[in-house]
Parts: sequence; C-alpha cells; structure tokens
Amino acid sequence: MPLWQWIVDIAGGLLLLLVLYGAALVVRRRLLGRHGGTFELSHRVRTDRPGRGWVLGVGRYSGEILEWYRVFSLSPRPKRAWQRDQLSYDGRREPMGAEQTSLYPDHLVICCRSDDGEAELALSGASLTGFQSWLVAR
Repeated sequence: MPLWQWIVDIAGGLLLLLVLYGAALVVRRRLLGRHGGTFELSHRVRTDRPGRGWVLGVGRYSGEILEWYRVFSLSPRPKRAWQRDQLSYDGRREPMGAEQTSLYPDHLVICCRSDDGEAELALSGASLTGFQSWLVAR
C-alpha cells in the first residue's frame, strides 16, 4: 500500500477517535445532569503560581456533598467532593490577571475553607447564590 494511503487511514482513525471522545463527553455530561442539576464550576488545583492552576469543571449537589467533575474527563466519579458541614464560604473576588483568560467570562472566584484546607472555586453569580443557599440550608 502506498504511503499516502497509510497517512489517510491514520488520519481517518484519529478523526474517528476524536468524534467518539466528543460523543462520550456529551453522554457523560447528560448522565451527570440526570441526578440533579449541574453547573459550571472551575477549581484551582495548583496554587504555586498566582493566577494559574485552574481546571474547568462541572459541579453537582448530591445531598450533603458538592461534587466536582473535570470537563474533559470520561471518569464517572467526581475528582473532588466537599461535605456541606465541613465547608465554609470566606468571600468572593473578581478574576485577576491570567485568571480572566482561564475562566469563563462571567465567573467569580470564591474562597472556601474545609477540613482539607482552602479551596478556590469559580462560578457564575447565579450559581454563587445557589451555593450560598445550599451552605445555609445545613
């Protein structure tokens, strides 16, 4: 078989994998949304450099637990989870510097404290209202 046919076959296979990955992400998001409303929730996983370390994700309230899932992961399990009675809200701020390009345009950064330490999350104003209501309802 000529070289160009190998290249076309490989490119077609990679395109097929990309389409399957995208479809799997959509199905996963639908399945997560079935058991309660999901909302866009970014989490700062690394704090070693100012303004860096943000990972886009999806949040979901599951009873007494706030679950956080990475957007581009296929895992059905949350990457992080916070218990409502161990979480406190410390305040909010506007994204600064590099955070403005890392996060969604309308998101606010909130600082929370839990038994595991501090956590920085980013969510929309409407989601922040829901988050505060969820915390108060304990």
